[in-house]
Amino acid sequence: MWRADVITLYPEMFPGSSGHSLAGKAKDKLWSLNTVQLRNFGSGKHRAVDDTPAGGGPGMVIRADVAAAALDSIPNDNRPRLIMTPRAKPLQQSQIRTWSAGEGLVIFCPRFEGIDERIIAARGLIPVSIGDYVLSGGETAALVVLEACLRLIPGVMGKEASGTDESFENGLLEYAQFTRPADFEGQPIPDVLQSGNHAEIARWRQADALETTKRLRPDLLEKA
Repeated sequence: MWRADVITLYPEMFPGSSGHSLAGKAKDKLWSLNTVQLRNFGSGKHRAVDDTPAGGGPGMVIRADVAAAALDSIPNDNRPRLIMTPRAKPLQQSQIRTWSAGEGLVIFCPRFEGIDERIIAARGLIPVSIGDYVLSGGETAALVVLEACLRLIPGVMGKEASGTDESFENGLLEYAQFTRPADFEGQPIPDVLQSGNHAEIARWRQADALETTKRLRPDLLEKA
């Protein structure tokens, strides 16, 4: 079973969208989730988890000793340990595929101004960003990672091939999709998609994926 442990100040935010639809049906059968309340490892009467930033500045920073205690409460197995932060390379589908094929993940969700930098090296955390923007905390980003991984676990989506022909899997954005009605407000489905000629349909889809990628994400073509 694929296992996820999430360290957060807001465990009630989980499993979020992953508790619904196909992933929700597969929960506790193909994957499991455990949340760890960071506040339980805080210091003092008020269970403080943060302190003022060294060198001054606004906001508060999660303490390294508090984070370490929370991380050390989880068995140290072969699962990657992630920390959600904008101070990282943007997440790629290839990395998601690798994680989904493993035993699971441990995910730390920072809040405030972030976390004491020393804990990253001390506990071998992998910084992960879901994009070039800033959120109020790591929970939303963690939910993105979880959903992206869960849908690739064999049996979760139902049809195993459905995850291999999507955006980013082959270096391109996915081709356009259509369904009934055949004509919608004067816009018909492309004739080739109704031809029954599978070779022509495959060629059309490849050409459409290439054109869409060139128009919207030329950087992907440069990488390829």
